[in-house]
Amino acid sequence: MVGSFFRTTQVDSSPCKVHVNEPLHHHGYSGLMIMESTLEQHLDDTMKNPAVVGVLCTDQQGHNLGSRGSLSDEHGGVVSVLAKQAAALIKDPTDSPTVCLESESGNILVRSHGNITVAVHKIAS
Repeated sequence: MVGSFFRTTQVDSSPCKVHVNEPLHHHGYSGLMIMESTLEQHLDDTMKNPAVVGVLCTDQQGHNLGSRGSLSDEHGGVVSVLAKQAAALIKDPTDSPTVCLESESGNILVRSHGNITVAVHKIAS
């Protein structure tokens, strides 16, 4: 039987916030549930920024948890791997680096927060 105790974690990434409910280890069970409506609302709110043309949230395996605009399912694996490779370059395991892919037309910012990776595509201003 899975317990009903949940630890709520808030993962912040400007300008995207993701709220996660993570069941506590109980009877050998552990899992991750995304509060889907909250995630969807944060994706929509992020897209309201005129400079943002895409946003993507993935799990550790690169599966799409939600996306809008220029970033979609097809980018999930690459985004996840970029975040993992950047973390491998950092000596402090508690530090979470931000990867910035720059081009003349804009930037894609990628950062992991626990089990979630967030990518935000911003146009050049």
